[in-house]
Amino acid sequence: MKARLTIHREFAVGTVDKRVYGSFIEHLGRAVYTGIYEPGHPQADKNGFRRDVIDLIRELGVSVVRYPGGNFVSGYNWEDGVGPIEQRPVRQELAWMTLESNQFGTNEFAAWAERAGTEPMMAVNLGTRGPEAARNLVEYCNFPGGTGWSDLRRSHGYEKPHGIKLWCLGNEMDGPWQIGHRTADEYGRVAAETAKVMKWADPSIELVACGSSNARMPTFGDWEAMVLNHTYEQVDYLSLHIYFDNTSNDTPNFLAKNLEMDTFIKTVGGICDYIKAKKRSKKNIYLSFDEWNVWFHSKETDQRIEKWTTAPPILEDIYTMEDALVVGCMLITLLKNADRVKIACLAQLVNVIAPIMTEPSGAAWRQTIFYPFMHASKYGRGTVLQGAVNCELYDAAEFEAVPYLESTAVYNEEEKTMTIFAVNRNLHESLNLEAKFSGFEDLKLIEYLTMSHPDLKAVNSARGETVRPGPGPGGRIEGKSGHTRLELTLPAASWNVIRLGR
Repeated sequence: MKARLTIHREFAVGTVDKRVYGSFIEHLGRAVYTGIYEPGHPQADKNGFRRDVIDLIRELGVSVVRYPGGNFVSGYNWEDGVGPIEQRPVRQELAWMTLESNQFGTNEFAAWAERAGTEPMMAVNLGTRGPEAARNLVEYCNFPGGTGWSDLRRSHGYEKPHGIKLWCLGNEMDGPWQIGHRTADEYGRVAAETAKVMKWADPSIELVACGSSNARMPTFGDWEAMVLNHTYEQVDYLSLHIYFDNTSNDTPNFLAKNLEMDTFIKTVGGICDYIKAKKRSKKNIYLSFDEWNVWFHSKETDQRIEKWTTAPPILEDIYTMEDALVVGCMLITLLKNADRVKIACLAQLVNVIAPIMTEPSGAAWRQTIFYPFMHASKYGRGTVLQGAVNCELYDAAEFEAVPYLESTAVYNEEEKTMTIFAVNRNLHESLNLEAKFSGFEDLKLIEYLTMSHPDLKAVNSARGETVRPGPGPGGRIEGKSGHTRLELTLPAASWNVIRLGR
């Protein structure tokens, strides 16, 4: 099977914001306890942070981490998680029906984020609380000193402010499952007032308003318009969330689901522009896709988890080769929308539907989805180019005219390198790719990485990595006068990284 890809240097989509390679840590399952934080572990540092996990997070290249939720945040009193650890209360955590020890809180998260080389993204509780608690938290985190809340932080051992610049105004407030669920009008009003006082407390911060929990919500569209009608001039981003599953065991359809993600992004972007026009505003609202992933493997097991225990193993999906292909397609979709999507968070980071898994008191290891994210984060920095794809198409259960080749290209002007990310959706045949480039001088093939496996249900474990990338079959490249032609073969059902440069 053949495919053609044509790329011109002048046909740019937008610049990749490094925060699109973000992730998410919620007080859910073992994400925090025995995930990133496990005092007494052989790899724990003096703060109880697992160094083996931090090493993998740095390898992954995570740019920003959203915290502390998620559903958890809508019932969370941030004051419970600061101050002397031995004095912190244990609480019933109603979102996930567990016990929260509060041994890890705001200051620990800020210190951990610095240690992990990532930027913190803090969410405030707009379920059971509101503007006052949110602006107090901003003062506690960001004000240098001389006020009640900032001096309280200093008394807790953190003399310097954390300087957290990115804040979420609640979580999934359109969902009936959410503590403090609100209508769009109710949420829009409280979000606008909360945004106002938070920015009064620190004008340098950026704010994310809640969009719909997913595009299939009955209020989708109307929710975005109403919320933005209230908050347009106060906020900077609108959130999107999406999770995909393969419960029907229909792999061709599963591999096409990122097309739904693309439609979701473009639809929400259109609503943002409608409100901009309605308000005669000169301001653009960008998108924060702050929850996305594959999630379905653990749902049956989660029904049997005992309630009111501490850090039970919830949402511990073990990912397959085909899951990695879907994650790769979703990453490509985010890059294709680099002009609009400026923040994105793979949900989540450790143990809970995560690229990294740990064993309590034991090892940490990479899931199959680790590698597409790592490759995109490492090599997908620069300008996304609009490529023209010509290949065979197929129809799936939910989608028509799905291209077998899913791809995008990112050009790094500073390094004079270009990276093509590509997924071959064909389960049985390799794809002979011919790529043509215009406007680039002296391109050479630097590296070709591919990841595939004859068993699409193959998984990794603490005992070893069955699925991992390796060198791709050799390619041929030739060109002159700013025109380059590349030929190579993409294996069946594969994730591919093709790096070009001088």
